[in-house]
Amino acid sequence: MITPVVREATAPAEARGITRDAVRMMVAYRHDLSIVHAHAHDLPQFLDEGDLVVVNTSGTLAAAVDALGEDGTPLVIHLSQQLPAGLWLVELRRPDGVATQPWFDLPPGDTLRLVGGGTVHLAARFPHSQRLWIATIDVDVPVLTFLAVHGRPIRYGYVTRDWPLDVYQNVYAREPGSAEMPSAGRPFTPELVTRLVAKGVGVTPLVLHTGVSSLEANEHPYPEWYRVSPATAARVNQTRAEGGRVIAIGTTVVRALESVADRSGRVHPGEGWTDLVITPERGVFGVDGMLTGWHEPEASHLLMLEAVAGRPVLDVSYAAAEEEGYLWHEFGDVHLLLP
Repeated sequence: MITPVVREATAPAEARGITRDAVRMMVAYRHDLSIVHAHAHDLPQFLDEGDLVVVNTSGTLAAAVDALGEDGTPLVIHLSQQLPAGLWLVELRRPDGVATQPWFDLPPGDTLRLVGGGTVHLAARFPHSQRLWIATIDVDVPVLTFLAVHGRPIRYGYVTRDWPLDVYQNVYAREPGSAEMPSAGRPFTPELVTRLVAKGVGVTPLVLHTGVSSLEANEHPYPEWYRVSPATAARVNQTRAEGGRVIAIGTTVVRALESVADRSGRVHPGEGWTDLVITPERGVFGVDGMLTGWHEPEASHLLMLEAVAGRPVLDVSYAAAEEEGYLWHEFGDVHLLLP
């Protein structure tokens, strides 16, 4: 695939003078490799009556908190996932100007002081990741309450300032739990959802709580918690049985649905932890298309996109995205992949 020049979206659409659903959307078709340049509010034009849109209703946490190492080193802790038995997966980072960088220079057993009060004890490194820790968090209130008071949304260096948490919430978010925004759904507005439903396109939810995205190169996605309800599984199966297409809004939705899809394409209800890594060799069985953002060439998400749409579509799309100046990352433009 052509390595594109990354044009980063440094601020949300609203701060750039447009609505969420006015970001650009490239539509790419697998069957003939054609592309159309549009905007996110045009989504209903590219879907048919009887299609089904599946969204992830996980809400974003204010998952970044300040801490001090045992020697007084300033640190930023990113809370990635809540585990059973009161444990958490956390990532340690060191302030670096307006951004942060990964911080590895701590041994197991260290206890970090939270600036807002309380401690984080590093129990062991997480075996699925080079940079995550299994930790216990000792605060005087529930952890989610502590984050609401003392935390802030996770931000990387391409975003030039802090933004409030509601900037990182999808309009349909219902269940807090994601370290970072399931950002493919950010362009959705109540008006866009209304126009989809008015056209006869179904909208149905699932939950997958995302962890931190700052993985090392070539590091596979690690386990994440998901739930696909019986009602959502039934709607997916009915849609496909009646000839409609199932369109996943984001890589998180693809991962959740494929975790409960059998090789005949039937989706089953389920919940738990998924370690599924979707590759072109594995393919997809429960999804026909997807809306997604723009991903770096080394990102593991591109393997999933190739499984959904095929490598030729990605080659054409990413070349066009570079030529047309599409914006990347959570505040950027989107990419609709259709059969």
